[in-house]
Amino acid sequence: MSSESYYIGVDVGTGSVRSGLVKPDGTIAAISTEATQTFRDSKDHRIFEQSTTDIWDGIGKTIRAVLAEAKVTPSQVKGIGFDATCSLAVTDMNGDPVVVTSGPDLGQNGDRNIILWADHRAEEEANMINSTGSKVLEYVGGVMSLEMEIPKTLWLKRRMKPELFSRCQFFDLPDFLSYRATSDNTRSTCSVTCKCSYVPDLGWQPDFFTKIGLEEFVENNYKQIGGADGIVHTAGLPVGNGLSERAAKELGLLPGTAVGSAVIDAYAGWLGTVAARFTENGKLSEFIPSLDESRHRLAACAGTSTCHIVQSKEGVFVNGVWGPYKAPVFPGWWMNEGGQSSTGQLIDFMIKTHPAFSELEQIAKEKDTSIHDILHRELEKLKVENEVETFTELTKDMHFYPDLHGNRSPIADPRMRGSFVGLALDDGLGDLARKFNLTLEAIALQTRHIVDEMNAKGHSIQSIYMSGGQAKNLHLMQLFADTIGIPVVLPLNSGAAVVLGAAMLGRMANDAGAVKQGKLSEEEQCEALWKIMVEMTPTGALVAPAASPKEKKLLEAKYKIFREAIEIQKRWRQQMEDASK
Repeated sequence: MSSESYYIGVDVGTGSVRSGLVKPDGTIAAISTEATQTFRDSKDHRIFEQSTTDIWDGIGKTIRAVLAEAKVTPSQVKGIGFDATCSLAVTDMNGDPVVVTSGPDLGQNGDRNIILWADHRAEEEANMINSTGSKVLEYVGGVMSLEMEIPKTLWLKRRMKPELFSRCQFFDLPDFLSYRATSDNTRSTCSVTCKCSYVPDLGWQPDFFTKIGLEEFVENNYKQIGGADGIVHTAGLPVGNGLSERAAKELGLLPGTAVGSAVIDAYAGWLGTVAARFTENGKLSEFIPSLDESRHRLAACAGTSTCHIVQSKEGVFVNGVWGPYKAPVFPGWWMNEGGQSSTGQLIDFMIKTHPAFSELEQIAKEKDTSIHDILHRELEKLKVENEVETFTELTKDMHFYPDLHGNRSPIADPRMRGSFVGLALDDGLGDLARKFNLTLEAIALQTRHIVDEMNAKGHSIQSIYMSGGQAKNLHLMQLFADTIGIPVVLPLNSGAAVVLGAAMLGRMANDAGAVKQGKLSEEEQCEALWKIMVEMTPTGALVAPAASPKEKKLLEAKYKIFREAIEIQKRWRQQMEDASK
């Protein structure tokens, strides 16, 4: 049996837990996935809840599975890192889960203790917070999203008995996992800054919490949300004394195994992609990226939703784009995060709600292939029948605005909704194929909108580094390159990039050893983490812009119409509000 060292990366996504066993060169020796449960409310479409007990059980199963598959002993695992969705996890002061479901059990101990990122129950609380004009709003693009943790926490306070609320701890989910693994309550800069209103260089803002009605956080020195006295860790710094006895037993690992300070899942995607070299036309680029080069590389983590992250040496303020956040990954560096609330979810919705979906499923089953492959074949057939050169020409008279679940960036308006122009009396497979292509177009156009706004305010984005399931959709990736006019770099394994980023945190914690924050200079931390990223990130494949002059004109016209659709919707909404007075 080999004595080689390994690191474990744990990714908690919206619907599953994945653990990867990773070698020091970034090779993934084994990966395992377990589904997790999301609880919905049939009477309220805004509700999405999960359970930390369910998630932790899944983590234990997947870690044991990868060790068994690779025949690796626990002693060979030198570090573990976690990433997760930016969801609100609630426990009591002993770490036992507290129910977040509206009703008689709210605030009692019980398993449904996560308000998922996609949960939109806290709209009223977010609107109130946004009316305060607080300084914290400057660091979330001017408008706090109802998907962030403070509006959700305030929603709970307004409905929970005071004596129950006062015994609660509130975690962004990545930090809960570090806490559950180590019994150490040190929070990550990534979570508290990006999702919990911790202001760069200034920390928690007592006036803000008092004004919105969370004054007890100030009175108890932020015991319920952590980060008191500015004690937070940048990515990968060691948390506590590593795995606790309890967690080690549950995960099948050794007590004391290094645990790296966690990050939100999209930031793990950034970690696992942006240091990549790339191949073009089968040839490996000789360029080895530096940390400075990272500021030109946008990481897009595209799954159920999509996050767009870019780093900069100075803080860049972009309306409707979250941040700038200081040091969520690298000390001394700032990040902005754009986002689309529904992308992979939107594609699935548009396909599955079409009348021809049953026919599509049947054909895919008969052909023993995916529904996406059948839709692509149908589009190719339509091209021939209509004597056109591109899919864009097939949908040139159809226009789709895609914010069925509100807009995260750059409009930052949860009231935005989808719109469609160009409907016909057609419910066949060809119509479904066109609408599938139109949905991909809309996602690409919205991505351009986000990139344009970021660059207009001071960023210099020159390429996109993808991770997540959508990176497998080569047609969509080409649409990104053609619509935005910059290359797209695809990871070697699109589904594993986030797990890889989490594993890098485990390696960083191990390499730092007993050295805690304050004993490594910022420069040393940056140098160590970037070196790990360069060594562990696999080569990516470059997708260059390739639109013909004709398609460029069509996509440019589509983009103009896309922007007009936003203004039209806002104007119509105002007209109806005025008429309702």
